[in-house]
Amino acid sequence: MTPRVQEAFLQQATNCEALGSPFMADLMRLFAQRLTADMGSVAGRILNWPGDMSYTGDSVPLRIAGGLHALAILERCGLHHCYPPNAFDPNMVWRAIEWAFQSEGPLLTSWLENAPQTNEIRRSAPLIAIGHWLTKRYGLPINMVEIGCSAGLNLMWDRFALIIDGQTWGPEHSPVALMPDWNGVKPPPTQPKITGRIGIDLNPLDPASPIDTLALLAYLWPDQPHRSMTTKAAIQMALSDDLPPELVEADAIAWIRSHLRLQDGEITLIYSTIAWQYLTKAAQEQGRSLIQSLGQSATRSHPLAWFQMEADGQSPGARLLLRLWPGDLRIDMGRADFHGRWVNWTPNI
Repeated sequence: MTPRVQEAFLQQATNCEALGSPFMADLMRLFAQRLTADMGSVAGRILNWPGDMSYTGDSVPLRIAGGLHALAILERCGLHHCYPPNAFDPNMVWRAIEWAFQSEGPLLTSWLENAPQTNEIRRSAPLIAIGHWLTKRYGLPINMVEIGCSAGLNLMWDRFALIIDGQTWGPEHSPVALMPDWNGVKPPPTQPKITGRIGIDLNPLDPASPIDTLALLAYLWPDQPHRSMTTKAAIQMALSDDLPPELVEADAIAWIRSHLRLQDGEITLIYSTIAWQYLTKAAQEQGRSLIQSLGQSATRSHPLAWFQMEADGQSPGARLLLRLWPGDLRIDMGRADFHGRWVNWTPNI
């Protein structure tokens, strides 16, 4: 195993531990110690990955972990006998992985070909806050466009409840209740209204599809069942919603260039949550230029907001950055845990 591959798995182990998943940390370390080329084509694909396989690039460790969790959910290759809630036995886990690599090669290879789609519902906590903040500032309804939407579950943030110190933002009896550790000022007590919810993804997942639902659950970590419960509740909301998100299979930057126009009497909100990193550097630069250009046509009656919850190389967590037009304002809204367990909401305006 090359140092590059080993480092990618060890880095991911550290991240998983910091995000409260000892099982995933142990699994990643196991890969760093035992993955070898003689395990077959799946191992060879990982060991010879052509690009940046780390968590800041293609996240290859999470890709293979997702495929293995899918097999555990399906009760194949004995993985369900050694995955949580069972105690971690490294030898038993690795035997099951070797079995999976040999007998489920095509399935695991297909998981390696796609970027992780962790439609983490708790990332909606900052989205709820930004929705209330924008509503107070402009007093206009919001038209939402999400870059890297996965199944579009976080496009329903206005249907979720955010609970801070016993106070609720959003529907009080929502099936999805988010209760992060909240530091800083509280969101204003407004009532955001949504005029549109469009999600763009190269491979959008359909909550009505059993295969896509499996993917949504498999990218969640096996020893964190509360995340699965929240995701299942959000899936049920999407299936029963009278105004479900519109999911578009497209390159997000190309779609924005061709289709997005600012409409009078509403806020256009473009946002992403831990998705921007999966765009190429060229696409990121094109996206910044395009959104800034779109902002030049914004007015007080049709403003543009661009919100990003993204890794910035700093810690802890992800940066919460808001840009507003007209005025090209850059507002640091604080930071949040990658999985939404805590939010430091500190708008500098």
